[in-house]
Amino acid sequence: MTKALTRAQSCASRRSPQIDFPLKTLAGFKPCVQALLLAAVAGLLATGCKTYQEQNKVIQYWQQGNLTNAVVEATKTADKNAGNKDAIIWRLEQGAVLRANGQYDDSNKAFDTAQEKMDDYAQKAKVRLGQETGAMFSNQAELDYEGRAYDGIMLNTYEALNYLALGEPDKARPELIHAYQRQQDAVADNQKRIEKVQDEAAKNKDSVAIQKAQNDPGLQAQIQNTTTNLTNLKPYAAYVNPFTVYLDGLFFMADAADNSDLERARKSFERVTEMAPDNSFVKEDLAMVDGLINGRPLPPTTFVIFETGCAPVRGQVRIDIPIIVTKVSYIGAAFPTLEPQGNYIPGLEVSAAGKNVNTALVSDMDSVIGLDFKNEMPIVITKTIASTVVKGVAAYAANSAANQQSDWGGLLMQIGTAIYQAAVNIADERTWTTLPKQFQVCHFPTPPDRKIELKTPDQRQTIQVTIGDGTINLIYVKSINAASPLLVTQMKLK
Repeated sequence: MTKALTRAQSCASRRSPQIDFPLKTLAGFKPCVQALLLAAVAGLLATGCKTYQEQNKVIQYWQQGNLTNAVVEATKTADKNAGNKDAIIWRLEQGAVLRANGQYDDSNKAFDTAQEKMDDYAQKAKVRLGQETGAMFSNQAELDYEGRAYDGIMLNTYEALNYLALGEPDKARPELIHAYQRQQDAVADNQKRIEKVQDEAAKNKDSVAIQKAQNDPGLQAQIQNTTTNLTNLKPYAAYVNPFTVYLDGLFFMADAADNSDLERARKSFERVTEMAPDNSFVKEDLAMVDGLINGRPLPPTTFVIFETGCAPVRGQVRIDIPIIVTKVSYIGAAFPTLEPQGNYIPGLEVSAAGKNVNTALVSDMDSVIGLDFKNEMPIVITKTIASTVVKGVAAYAANSAANQQSDWGGLLMQIGTAIYQAAVNIADERTWTTLPKQFQVCHFPTPPDRKIELKTPDQRQTIQVTIGDGTINLIYVKSINAASPLLVTQMKLK
């Protein structure tokens, strides 16, 4: 608890007005009650803290399409938080905005830093007990952000694309292999986390109250309501990002060193056809790699990847916890919500050699992130309820002890514990906000004049592109919002 209070006091000292408290009035109380009253005062101070979304200036610039300021803010914030609990999430944000700005080397440095920390957490078998205990008296946002499954997958995917943009396919290959392995490991890892959290809750001295609250039908209904906007998610396999699988197929088809690479490409395209059955381009890609396996060379082909919009952000909803503890003024918990973002270009039209083709959806990141969110919820619910019950029981003990000393002390303690619990009642809103909403793809024979035109559906943006000299070329187009300029990069795959 001391660690949580220290953070609260530190936060308040930067942002809250001075609060005077007659500390000498504590002299008449026993030492244990003095400590509890001081905790109440810390609760008053804790009201100055902000959630991740409230702190996140990067996403404000990003959603405006202001890359210059987004890069400056992301770098400043990532460096500032390099050694604390939020180090990974800020490096992910930094890596994404640097990549969008064409700073591929710097982007990979940010991603490498995030990956090193994520891998370090993954290798630690034991829970950091002191940190988990501190979170019991504060909230899950006080824990180290260790990275979610889709974070690691997209980190490696973006690093692979950065290396392709830099003309270093040999370095892209291990990134895609790593991304594949992350997807394979994620299901088992999540099940282990769920079992571990449930086991810890069962061993908690307040386990009966925790279980009672968790099984309450009213509470379950309220929690269920927080995910109603996630009912129509595309049914992807757990922890699989179809875009990463598609890029894996495209890379190992174009850069095949032997038949095993071609078989890998074929398997990847097969998987994508199952997750994006309406995408005719992926079916043609599968036929293309089949031709290679049977000795037919790839014709000059241009692929277009369109990355559009912004990923969902996390909000929160506060829900009362159904436990009745006398002399406790506030028992509640904040649970995270996932909020899809609009304001995006729904597709891209490409004109080549007098013909028009439109990009088709290959990966809906709302679904990728939403499915991860739903898989994580059993852990979040158990931890949040356990934390709330522990704080409620502690508040009851503090209030009872203070009441035994004096009525004034009891009243002050009830006020202080109520404010403290309300102040630390925030959900963990940390999420990689600079990811896109969708990935779309198309391909076509490279025109003889090697000239194409990219157009938005409303025709407000048109960009002329001259394709490079490769046999297999990739045109990568990024759009942050419906009004921001299209960002276009070329990569030679073969």
